Parts: sequence; C-alpha cells; structure tokens
Amino acid sequence: MLLEFRVENHRSIRDEQVFSLEPPRADERAAQREGDPTVLPVAAIYGANASGKSNILAALRFTRDAVVHSHRLWLPEAAVPREPFAWGPKAKDPSLFETRFVLAGVTYEYGFVVDDVRFLEEWLHVWPHGRRQVWFEREGDDFKFGEHLRGENRLAEKVTRPNSLFLSAAVQNRHEQLTPVFRWFRDLRTFNVRGRRASGVETLEEFNLSRWFAPSPQRSLFEDSDDNGLPERLDLLRRFLRAADVGIIDLKIESDDDEARAGRPRRFRVFLRHRSDEGEAWLPLEEESQGTRQLFRLAPLVLEALFRGRVLIVDELEASFHPLLALEILRFFDDPARNPNRAQLIFATHDTNLLGTTLGAPSLTRGQVWFTEKDREGSTRLYPLTDYRPRKAENLERGYLQGRYGAIPFLGDITTVGQTGT
Repeated sequence: MLLEFRVENHRSIRDEQVFSLEPPRADERAAQREGDPTVLPVAAIYGANASGKSNILAALRFTRDAVVHSHRLWLPEAAVPREPFAWGPKAKDPSLFETRFVLAGVTYEYGFVVDDVRFLEEWLHVWPHGRRQVWFEREGDDFKFGEHLRGENRLAEKVTRPNSLFLSAAVQNRHEQLTPVFRWFRDLRTFNVRGRRASGVETLEEFNLSRWFAPSPQRSLFEDSDDNGLPERLDLLRRFLRAADVGIIDLKIESDDDEARAGRPRRFRVFLRHRSDEGEAWLPLEEESQGTRQLFRLAPLVLEALFRGRVLIVDELEASFHPLLALEILRFFDDPARNPNRAQLIFATHDTNLLGTTLGAPSLTRGQVWFTEKDREGSTRLYPLTDYRPRKAENLERGYLQGRYGAIPFLGDITTVGQTGT
C-alpha cells in the first residue's frame, strides 16, 4: 500500500511536492474500513488542463520504471531518461523521487536522487516492529550497507552502473531480501500514463491481450489455477462488463493457430456478444465504440489490482466513460467486501460528478481529493482539499467549480476568438 510519494524537479514539478494517502483524522469513511485504517484506497487529483496532474502520475511511473528497467534495459552508455523542469537553473539540478509504502505489514522508505548522467543518491530504510533500520545508502560510488541487509551486497555493488539503481541491479543478480521491494514497484500498474522512451521501453503501457489471455509460464492473475486461470479471468471479465451495463453479455477469444505453427507469436481476437430487442450478435472488439474499447483495456487492470492488492494509477479515469461507470470503479476500490486485499486507485480527472451529490452520496471523501495548479513561472503546486477545511455539508463540486479551492482555468472571452482587430 502506498503511503506517501515525494517528487522534485520532474516536468512541471519544480519544487518538492508531497502526495499522501494517509487519511486526515476527519476522514470518517477511512476510519470505518475493516483492517488497517491508516491508508486510503482511493485518491483523485483535479486541476486545469496543463496544471500538472498527469506529471504527478508520470513521476510515479518514472520511479517504477527506474527500479524495474534501469539495470536490465537502459543502455550502459545512455543518459538517464529523466525530464527535469524545462527552464531556469532548475533544469540542470538533480531530481528527487521518494516512495513510502507498506509491504506485508512493514513500512519501507525508498528513494533516489538523479541527474542527466547518473544516480547521485539512493537509500532504503525499513521499519520492522516500528524501529528504523538502514538497509543501504548510496552516495555516488560509495555504498553503505546496514547489518540487517543480508546477501551478496558487495557483488551487487560491483555490477551497479552509474546510470542504474542498486535495487534494480541487486534483484537482477538474485538478491532475495530485496526482491519483495522490487516486486512492489514492478506491480504498480499504470493506464494512460505516458513516460519518456528509454532504450526500447514503451512510453505508454497498452493492454496486452497475449499477456492476459495466453497460457504462459509468466506471471498470471491466478497463478494457482488450472490453465493459468484463464477460465476464471474470463468469467471475472464477463461479470465486470455486464456490471458496466454497456449491452455486453458475453465474450470469447479466438487465436490464430497458423501463426503459432509458423513460429510467430499467436495473435488473439476478442469478440463481444450484445443483446438488444432485435436479438443477439457477436461483434469484434475493433468495431466497438471507443468507450467500450477503453473499458475493455482498463477492466483487466482493475480486476488484477483488486485480486492482488496492487496500486493502479490512471490518467483521465473518465475518458470515454459514462460518469456512473467511473463512479462504480471507485466503489470497487472503496468497498472492503470487494477490495479485501487493500488495492489502491490513484487517478487524475476532470469529472466533478465524483465530488458532488448528483449521482447520490459523494463518492470521494475530503481526504481523497487533491488539486494541482501552476504559478506564474509554470511550476506545479500539489495540495489537498483538506487545506481548505470545507464544512461537512459543503457541496464540494459547486465549491470547486466556483474556484473556492483554486485549481481551475482562467478563461478569456471566447466570443472574441477569430474576430479581427482584437
């Protein structure tokens, strides 16, 4: 579970910003959840276009990518694919990324400082039984290992390049004690969150039919099930699509066996079954609406996060979705019965319906709402709604649209657009 994320000097984020999923004391809904009440299952970021919402999410993705890919996929002689603040002296300053999270009941704090050429600092601190342990600290080429970090530390140090993280290098060289930390970052899932291309790493994670449906020895949603859990995955996906109420009652997968026999990767096609007053019909996924295709790409990630207790990061949750569907996805994560493994959803959105009472009771508590806005120098500021201490009965949607909390665009007179002499 993600507790807190700190970032400085990434894209429009010039100064250090802190994003927290630890609820304020007034967050009654969080206190009522079963189990550990100290972490929020949902957090939303609102703000005007180009205010930096997506950049907060992209910073989380960059952290994940650096841990997972820096040793294995980044070229030894390549620059670090960071994206610092674009102008002024900050463009040459290092960038900071720090993540605090809970894994198997233990709190971890992992972070690094990086410039265009190398990682300048890296650290991992752990709190078993509430007492801090320093597992390792790195300053340039100097490494210090705590007594509680056992394993081939010095061997991993020798293979750690200046432009790769020690955590990434150590796990690639079978450091067992650090592997759970590596997996926590690896299992962060992103949707529509763009990153910078580096050494063949894709900039946008697309839904991969082969990874989801194909029998494979790789990690699958239900590793202990027969046939890698394919029947169970399909059944869950059917139920999710039916609940979305988009007219889909079934789905099926057809594969190209000729491709497999020719030694090429097997291709898959998805067909969705629709029912209407005129009857039933199967349609290929590529002929569906953009909203249905978007839903089909997101649904496996939602189900995987809920089943595994993972963190899912989504940019523009409402894109191509009906507001009621976005609301239902939030309720999946916010309901302890449907989210027993403490999965978390972090998303950026413009959907103000989630703040108000138009769709029923407000779906977001005050502690789950964050805002971004830019100052005159183009720097993003991230802040929680709780900074404004809204009254319990206050209509958050109306307050946001009226500019009571900031983070809205200032629009000129659009009636003059296109007129000459203005």
